[in-house]
Amino acid sequence: MPAPFTTADFQARMARAATAAADAGLAGLVVTPGPDLTYLTGYQPTAMTERLTALVLAAGAEPVLLVPKLERPDAEQAPGAEAVRMADWTDGTDPYAVLAPNLDGGGRYGISDNAWAMHLLGLQQALPGSSYAALTAVLPMLRAVKDHDELERLAAAGAAADLAYGEILGVDFAGRTENQVAADLAALLTKHGHSQVDFTVVGSGPNGANPHHEAGDRVIRRGDTVVLDFGGLKDGYGSDTTRTVFVGTEPPAEVLAVHDLVRRAQQAAFDAVAPGVTCQDIDRVARKVITDGGYGEYFIHRVGHGIGLTTHEPPYMVEGETQPLVPGMCFSIEPGIYLPGRFGVRIEDIVTVTEDGGLRFNGTPHELAFVN
Repeated sequence: MPAPFTTADFQARMARAATAAADAGLAGLVVTPGPDLTYLTGYQPTAMTERLTALVLAAGAEPVLLVPKLERPDAEQAPGAEAVRMADWTDGTDPYAVLAPNLDGGGRYGISDNAWAMHLLGLQQALPGSSYAALTAVLPMLRAVKDHDELERLAAAGAAADLAYGEILGVDFAGRTENQVAADLAALLTKHGHSQVDFTVVGSGPNGANPHHEAGDRVIRRGDTVVLDFGGLKDGYGSDTTRTVFVGTEPPAEVLAVHDLVRRAQQAAFDAVAPGVTCQDIDRVARKVITDGGYGEYFIHRVGHGIGLTTHEPPYMVEGETQPLVPGMCFSIEPGIYLPGRFGVRIEDIVTVTEDGGLRFNGTPHELAFVN
């Protein structure tokens, strides 16, 4: 088990966030339950309810965490609780009136992307002169650069996913449903330390041409190409990997050609990772390989997404994203080709940016694997 994050860790994160908000021209941040609140304070309410919980951060001011009174005992147990001034409100009172004195009535704030509309509207009613912008839009780098302890957790999650993949190659595919193989994958992720399984995509045959296919009752057959995309959370940090396998030993020539093209695109994108390279350049490099190979119209999604406390988060490796890569950023590289009604191929690793390039957190072979 990794060492837990300390009060000092959360205090430093909140200070950096408040400074970043000021540098972005914001009066501060309003952070509601979700991954940002967990990142900044270590607090995860046991249930996402309609009762207002909000952390207020502003440069030069003491952090304030407002919680419902009945949930205060839990909030006080959070590892970052000692770094905030705790305030509470009770049912039957106006929580926005309690929160308002901690905000600049004419200020512009970044607010959590997943803040409830009723809470945003309540704040606007309490402070008509205030304004708000989505946190991802104004501070997209808030959680993007991981520290050493976060990188260790992500590496461990990737290694656990690799172990699950190694074992799934030994189970029977032919004659079983996608749901059954997906259940095997979920069990293996749990076996290797995942506390939460977020997805187990098993796209067999024509279903593999749907990048986000939900495993179903289709019976897998010999001669099928199967896309396996799976991940979740281990010690609070995400895993996400994809490999494509073939049921049998004699794949058609086009399956081999398409798989090799995706493999080369994934490798080219990885080789392009370096500080200062833009996010969109990683997408462009992979896309060029696939386009030059004649399958550009069948690569229908961005090449990657950030990962950390959630399996999908900024930064995104997509056309139009000009954010330069920074050491400590972590994201997926997952080009794919999807031929409707026939099959799909995707290969995905989680990668972190180093001082002079990139490092994979997944180490399983990229070659087409054969299963029974």
